[in-house]
Amino acid sequence: MSAIALRAGSAPASLQPGTGVAHRGMITISIMLATIMQALDTTIANVALPHMQGSLQASQDQITWVLTSYIVAAAIALPLTGWLCGQWGRRKVFLISVIGFTVASALCGLATSLLGIVAARLLQGIFGASLVPLSQAVLLDINPREKVGQAMAIWGAGIMVGPILGPMLGGWLTENFDWRWVFFINLPVGLIALWGIGRYLPESRPKGERLDIFGFVTLSLAIGMLQLFLDRGEQLDWFDSWEIKLEAVAALIAFAFFVIHTWTVEGVSFFDRDLLKDRNFVTGLLFAFIVGMILYATMALLPNFLQGLMGYPVVYTGLVTAPRGVGTMIAMIAVGRLVQRVDVRAIMAIGFGLTAFSLWQMTGMTLQMDSTLIITSGFIQGLGIGFTFVPLSTATFATLAPRLRHQGTPVFSLLRNIGSSVGISIVQALLTEGSSRAHAEIAATVAPGNQGLINLPALLNPDTMPGLAVLNAEVTRQGALIGYLDDFAIMMMITLAAIPLLLLIRSPRRTRADAGEPVEVPH
Repeated sequence: MSAIALRAGSAPASLQPGTGVAHRGMITISIMLATIMQALDTTIANVALPHMQGSLQASQDQITWVLTSYIVAAAIALPLTGWLCGQWGRRKVFLISVIGFTVASALCGLATSLLGIVAARLLQGIFGASLVPLSQAVLLDINPREKVGQAMAIWGAGIMVGPILGPMLGGWLTENFDWRWVFFINLPVGLIALWGIGRYLPESRPKGERLDIFGFVTLSLAIGMLQLFLDRGEQLDWFDSWEIKLEAVAALIAFAFFVIHTWTVEGVSFFDRDLLKDRNFVTGLLFAFIVGMILYATMALLPNFLQGLMGYPVVYTGLVTAPRGVGTMIAMIAVGRLVQRVDVRAIMAIGFGLTAFSLWQMTGMTLQMDSTLIITSGFIQGLGIGFTFVPLSTATFATLAPRLRHQGTPVFSLLRNIGSSVGISIVQALLTEGSSRAHAEIAATVAPGNQGLINLPALLNPDTMPGLAVLNAEVTRQGALIGYLDDFAIMMMITLAAIPLLLLIRSPRRTRADAGEPVEVPH
């Protein structure tokens, strides 16, 4: 196939990976700009919420819908990516997604009411959902087999570094400009990505199939209810709230209907059952869930720890956590060259080991420490994530038939997102419970018979009201610290428990593109 034909947008649906693709570098830059833009928006708005709350005159409960609406909309729209590509073609879906996401970002920045920004965030989630799986599918298709590892390193760096740098960039923009620039910054990035995708990305249109409406509706309802359950559970005290109970029941019923329908339906189903026949793909989904849970749960804990207990400003919090992103990029660049030479299971074992070691370091944090431990543990954790995610992405799709990639990549991203939501919900619930328990245990020792309180200054005397308030505040801080350290320890144990599961992965060295089917050759 000629380069002219590719530039004209007439690539066949079964584009052989890496063959005849012109401007591979420009395609990679363009799609990764769009991907990083979307990945940043998963966390960049978090630090601006207090400023939005005042500007939009919203309550604490209401302003959280700025985050919830985006998460739920993206989760519902994500599984539809494969079908859209079959109907319109991958290039057209990519262009529409970038345009919609950029316009929605502008609407977020221009919003003057809570309803306006929530509606704009819904649009952001709907249009942005396809960007990550589309970019992964494109990189898998335009790169030859020997460069797939490097391509997945680039892709992984984009989606991992985005959420890590988001809080720092969001804090800097909010403090130096205005919270609206958290969204306006997407405009130039989106326009450049749009130009590059429209100019260089060849068309690739998988075989279109009719939409399994029942399967789509039940899966979307299950995912939407699950995301609402996870996102609002901590705020509403979990099963003490009727809303949370209804969301949990609705998610279970909808998912049960989806599984039964997919298993029994004749002909086309919304979820292609052939995906489940590939052992590496199914195992990769499990590890995508685990990696998402470990990465995002830790990222959700650390900024709150540094700002709430250590008293760090937002921008400085971003600076001391940025080494995690540096470590991730360094590891991904190195691993991209190793995946074709070294067993991916060994690389992933090193990654999980480094991640567990960094979490062990974090269990030794104190309220009197400087930022050295935060920087070193974050950098090591970044290395661990990089050593894990690149070989995972490579192994997951190495044996999957090319015709299934447009459906496999959204499922991979979906499981990673659900893992992150589950992980964040678990650690937040455990943090609340652990902090309360530790507070009660410490407070029980604050009594007149405690010899350690005898020499306290009068201001700190527990028999006086000012002293009691000061002591209670300190007990609360120490209890919260114990809660954080317990969470880090639990995440470390989950990471270590995942290492033996690596034996489930087959590490293929080569695939055969003949007839679009892979050949698996384990080490």
